[in-house]
Amino acid sequence: MRFHPWIFSGAIHHVSEEPKEGETVMVFTHDNQYIATGHFQIGSIMVRVLSFDKETIDQNFYERKLAIASDVRHRIGVIHDNNNTYRLVHGEGDNLPGLVIDIYGKTAVMQAHTVGMHRDRHIIAQALKKVMGEDVENIFYKSETTLPYKAELGQENEFLLGGDADDIAMENGLKFHVDWLRGQKTGFFVDQRENRSLLERYSKDRNVLNMFCYTGGFSFYAMRGGAKLVHSVDSSQKAIDLTNANVALNFPNDNRHQAFAEDAFKFLQQMETPYDLIILDPPAFAKHKDALHNALKGYTRLNKKAFEKIQKGGILFTFSCSQAVNKDQFRTAVFTAAASAGRNVRILHQLHQPADHPINIYHPEGEYLKGLVLYVE
Repeated sequence: MRFHPWIFSGAIHHVSEEPKEGETVMVFTHDNQYIATGHFQIGSIMVRVLSFDKETIDQNFYERKLAIASDVRHRIGVIHDNNNTYRLVHGEGDNLPGLVIDIYGKTAVMQAHTVGMHRDRHIIAQALKKVMGEDVENIFYKSETTLPYKAELGQENEFLLGGDADDIAMENGLKFHVDWLRGQKTGFFVDQRENRSLLERYSKDRNVLNMFCYTGGFSFYAMRGGAKLVHSVDSSQKAIDLTNANVALNFPNDNRHQAFAEDAFKFLQQMETPYDLIILDPPAFAKHKDALHNALKGYTRLNKKAFEKIQKGGILFTFSCSQAVNKDQFRTAVFTAAASAGRNVRILHQLHQPADHPINIYHPEGEYLKGLVLYVE
C-alpha cells in the first residue's frame, strides 16, 4: 500500500449505495479487505483519505488529529512570544485532506477545500476549541470561494465561534492587519514567513521593490532590515491600502516606503528607480496542469523583465506557488529568463514552504511553494 491520501475514480471498480458528495465512506479491495476511510467526492479524486484504520470520523477523531497538529507546531518552534501567526493544519500534510486552519493571535481561520470538510465544519470547530482552549477565542470559517461551485452548498463566510476579533497579529515581532473577511487565502500568506526573514538579512542599504506585495509582508521585513527605500506594488488598491496600514503599524511616519496600485508588467517596464533587491511573488499562474504551458511562459516573461531592470550586484527573490509547476520547471523558466536577458546569475538559496506547511511523504504533490534567491552580476 502506498498510503497516498487520494483514491482516484479510475481505481474504483464500483460504488455501493450511491453516497452523497462529502459523505464519509469506506474503501475495500475486490476481495473485501479494508483499505481506508475518507470523504467521497465527485470528480477524478473520488475519495480523500482520512484514515487507513477502520475508525469513526467524529469529533473525537478530529480532536486527536488537531492535538497532533498542535503538538507538531510546538515542537518545531513556530509558536513563541514574538510569533502568534502560523498554520495549524495543512491539509494532506497533517492527514486532514481538504482542511486548512491558520492561527492569527486568538483567531483561527478555517478553510474547507472539499465538501466533506465543509459538512464537518461544526464538529471540527468544536474539536478545535477543545484542543486549543483559551488560545483560540474566535473561529472564522472562510470557504466561500474554495469549494466546488457545482456542489451548490450555499456556503457563506461566517464566525463559528466568537466574532469580536482583533485583526492585528504578530509574525516574528512585526505586526500586521489580517483581512480574513475579504482577503485572499485566509487573510495573509503565512507560508512566506521564513522567506521574509531571509529577505530581512539581505535588505540593509538596498533599494527594494516588492512586486505583487498583497498586504506588504516582504516590505516591512525589508524596512526592519535597514533598506534605504521600499516600494510596494500590487494591482489591487485594497491590497495597497492594507500594505500602507501594515507599514504604519510597524514604522509610523517612515518616509522610506511608497506603495503603488499598478499592473506588475507595466510597472517593471516603466520603472525608473534603480532597485538592487526585487521580490517577485505572483499569484499562482497555473492552478491545474492544462494551464502549465502558459504559466511557464508567464514566469519566464516576468523574471526576464526583472533581470533586465535590476542593478548590477542586485538580488532577486523569485517564487512560484503554482502546484502544477514543479521545481525543475520553475528553475528552467528562470534560467531561460536570465539567458534571454543576458545576465550572469548565481543561485544563493533554493526556498520552499516552511515547517508548519508539512509535506506528507506519501503525497509529494503537497510541495507547492518554490523559490530562488539569485545574485545578479
